[in-house]
Amino acid sequence: MSEEKENIQFQLTEELVEQVEQLIEVQNDKELHKLLDEFHYADVAEILDELNLEEAIYVIKLLDSETTSDILMEMDEDNREKVLKNLSAKEIAEEIEELDTDDAADIISELSEERQLAVIAHIEDEEHKAEITELLAYDEDTAGGLMAKELVKVYETWTVAGCLRRIRGQAKEVTRVHSIYVVDKKEKLIGRLSLKDLIVAKSEQKIADIYITSVDSVNVNDDAEDVAKVMLKYDLEAIPVVDDNQKLLGRITIDDIVDVMKEEAEKDYQLAAGITSGVEADDSIWELTKARLPWLLIGMFGGLGAASIINGFSDAMVKFPVLLIFIPLIQATAGNVGVQSSAIVVQGLANGTISGKILSRLLKEFLLGLVNGLAIAAIVLVISHFAFHTTYYESLTICVALITVIIMAALIGTFIPIFLDKRGIDAAVATGPFITTSNDVFGIFIYFLIAKLILGF
Repeated sequence: MSEEKENIQFQLTEELVEQVEQLIEVQNDKELHKLLDEFHYADVAEILDELNLEEAIYVIKLLDSETTSDILMEMDEDNREKVLKNLSAKEIAEEIEELDTDDAADIISELSEERQLAVIAHIEDEEHKAEITELLAYDEDTAGGLMAKELVKVYETWTVAGCLRRIRGQAKEVTRVHSIYVVDKKEKLIGRLSLKDLIVAKSEQKIADIYITSVDSVNVNDDAEDVAKVMLKYDLEAIPVVDDNQKLLGRITIDDIVDVMKEEAEKDYQLAAGITSGVEADDSIWELTKARLPWLLIGMFGGLGAASIINGFSDAMVKFPVLLIFIPLIQATAGNVGVQSSAIVVQGLANGTISGKILSRLLKEFLLGLVNGLAIAAIVLVISHFAFHTTYYESLTICVALITVIIMAALIGTFIPIFLDKRGIDAAVATGPFITTSNDVFGIFIYFLIAKLILGF
């Protein structure tokens, strides 16, 4: 597909899907090919996601591997898995040979071990096969699992003229040339080469005289999230990957990092919503239940805990029934403040902006909670007095309890994410039902404790 077609504004419509389905039904391959050729491969993938399995496979087998390999990478993972199950090992290998090594390894990793071996055996390009096999050995959540072997590298001993000739040959295998890396005779990464410096240099000059020694890199065993932080911090489009001896192994490009960030954001969002594992709306009831039920049970026990606290102060509510009216306010405020505080801290931990001692951060949250508490308490004081006709001591109880609960929730919402992060637990857990439930229970307890101190029951 041409570069011009990549910029066509695409909009998926029912009419378009029906048109594709009709062409498949009558097996009008010429018109179907002509229609799909108008769209970018990502748009075609979106169309295939709307077709049934048989129709999607029909299109995949109709188009050439150079096109369908990219389409497969863009398809929904579940749909791609179904399509791959219905392709032979040889057909998958033909798709794999058209992909960069990182994308090829990603697709093969989705297959069973037996199918992986069969597909790899059918790859004709021995170098491509060896590189894919190497990438499959790395954990998918590490730099090695993200990197591609395709890159442009030059040796410090080359002349500028010789370097340009060799770069032309290497660049044919690289989709986008972000950087030119310089290595020594032991393949050790020692710097990078500016294209501008290369162009203006004299033909007989050595690369050693013009390369830039400053180059950011990551270790092949670094965590994928750490790689993302480095690339975001230094605004990099690509970063080289090295081993413990600084040997250049591959590179990671920004599109791979965007995928990492997207997956992490989805995981954190689900954790914040009280879902313990990555699930999708189309998953089975059993899978969805396993993901949701644990946190629902925590919320249930938290609710029972709050109910037992309220039951313990039943006599007080008989004497001061107005206290019962403000229980939802106390719980909602505690939960909201806790989620706000924890969300900010979790975001800071994720992007690496959390700095300084924890005590200073807790002090800041204490002061913030105090200011917010005083503002909310002032409003509640007026409303409770005129709308609910509370006495002076009842209003004082509600306001003091609100201020205390807000400060407590802010401190808990700040402390717990940092505490979890220092122990290697995903801090996003702290933005969900865990923090809400704990603040609800503590909030109710503090509410009645302050009421007992002020009202004297």
